[in-house]
Amino acid sequence: MKNATAHSRAGGLFTELVLETFRFNGRLIAAGDAMSAPLGLTSARWQVLGAIALGGRALTVADIARRMGLKRQSVQRLADALVAEGLLRREDNPAHRRAPLHRLSKAGEHAYRALDERQAAWAAECARGIPAARLAEALAVISTLRQRLEVTSEP
Repeated sequence: MKNATAHSRAGGLFTELVLETFRFNGRLIAAGDAMSAPLGLTSARWQVLGAIALGGRALTVADIARRMGLKRQSVQRLADALVAEGLLRREDNPAHRRAPLHRLSKAGEHAYRALDERQAAWAAECARGIPAARLAEALAVISTLRQRLEVTSEP
């Protein structure tokens, strides 16, 4: 059934972009799960490791959730599991007694490096044949839309 609600041209295109993004996100998660499965990980666990690795410092669960656009409770469950598996270390947080910091362990660093290498090869293959300028433009549009959504609490 076709959507009967009238959209402006830009609003209609934005809606199509949202729907395509949902489909794209599903494929990204599936690809991430496939890349991370040989290491006993999932895309979600990889995201937590990546937030810390790319942050360049120990982070709280709330920091990780904000950086990755995830729910704090979900990140807490993932961080607890990663600590239990020895991929993350918890440290006292001098700024907040009840919000410990999380840092990659040596095993976590190794897992993240292995995933980063796999992802780099996969990304190069996915981007093959698409001019860098088009990818940069797509990134800029998506970043702008994400920023707008971050400052608006209601649709």
